[in-house]
Amino acid sequence: MASWLADEGDLGVGVHLAAVGEDPPLLSAREIPSLVGKRGHLCESYNEFVGRALLGRINPEELRLEFTAQLESVQELGVPITHLDAHQHLQLWPSVCSVVIGLATRFGIPAVRVPRFRARNPVAIGVTVLGARLARQAKGAGLRFPLDAVGIECAGRLDEKLLPDVLDRLARHGHPAVELTVHPGEGDDVDRARYEWGYRWEDELAALVGPVARRAVVAAGFRLATYADLPPET
Repeated sequence: MASWLADEGDLGVGVHLAAVGEDPPLLSAREIPSLVGKRGHLCESYNEFVGRALLGRINPEELRLEFTAQLESVQELGVPITHLDAHQHLQLWPSVCSVVIGLATRFGIPAVRVPRFRARNPVAIGVTVLGARLARQAKGAGLRFPLDAVGIECAGRLDEKLLPDVLDRLARHGHPAVELTVHPGEGDDVDRARYEWGYRWEDELAALVGPVARRAVVAAGFRLATYADLPPET
């Protein structure tokens, strides 16, 4: 089976746009008041952001301004940008989706990330519905994306035991390009203290660089690639 397992590589970078999370915005609170709180910080999580959005308290134009500033800061590095997404998969939310699609088109970025979540719970249903909408809009704008993905349901616990099962499940769906979203990290990385997610970063790193991963990729019929390698028909 000729399939791609999309990952990051040295042919470019994906830009992880932030409207929520641990990092401060690039613009001032005066420029993007609907995106920040009293201390000038972004929303702490997607739950807080969506709550504001449902009340009509998020200004899409301010999203566009902040995301544009973030994109331009990456462009200054001179590294090709292969795709866009948003922190905590916020590109799924309709107003954020429209801004991300518009910026990808404006900046000539060829692809976006479309999250998938196969489970029987309200969050998974929401991801499925909004992911289908994101995929339709991306396709309509001529943007590429892997047709299948795994990541949310095993985030932070993808160890050597789970990895082969996850890749086998992806392979059985038979899509020409798929994505495995992972969160590897070093055990002594002090910067991770700001993430209170309970992720087993070291286990994911060990699983990905060890021989189990290479055997599992081959057994599933994949070849490793980057977003830059996505075939045009996706």
